[in-house]
Amino acid sequence: MDGVLIDSEPLHKRAKELAFGEFGIVLPESVYDSYKGRPDATMLPEILRARGWSPDKIQELSRRKRQIYEEIEHELQAVDGAVDFVRWASTRYKIALATSATARNREATFRLLGIGDLFHAFVDASGHQKPKPDPEVFLIALEKLQLKASQCWIIEDSVNGLKAAKAAGCFAVAITNTFDRQKLFGAGADIVVQSFAELRTLLASS
Repeated sequence: MDGVLIDSEPLHKRAKELAFGEFGIVLPESVYDSYKGRPDATMLPEILRARGWSPDKIQELSRRKRQIYEEIEHELQAVDGAVDFVRWASTRYKIALATSATARNREATFRLLGIGDLFHAFVDASGHQKPKPDPEVFLIALEKLQLKASQCWIIEDSVNGLKAAKAAGCFAVAITNTFDRQKLFGAGADIVVQSFAELRTLLASS
């Protein structure tokens, strides 16, 4: 969802930077890049425990980050071509949304894009325990779709997402919304596209 259907990575990053800043923490860009495609529930504890923070204080910063994100959420924009692609694909394939986002953010995205009823299944953070690059979220989605891994393509924008897709045994499509082609191929992408229009043309001709 994040980075594939909606251009939310910049907003999440801004919210984290502001929240960290309020607690006197400044992180290099490389740290944010390394956590793209992974949930706050993974990033924040890993970073803050290393600084000796207590669980209560970690939760305090996490709540502040969520609050800031929800304050700027109105700036969210769909990735170019994403809505049209989902509408097209839903008439031809069984499609699922498999995301590390919270149920609240997944529902907000469905409302924003107006495509929630087009998915045959979805899995969000409330329905799985292990974050990407663990394949759990995709394996649950496959089960809900009642399909085998060999029957499915997974569309991802992140390195961790692609690693999870390949670990699930699926064909992995990378879209260059977040990382460049070299990094995406290096993470295991079977093909890399620059847009949903390119992916639609590829599928329509196959």
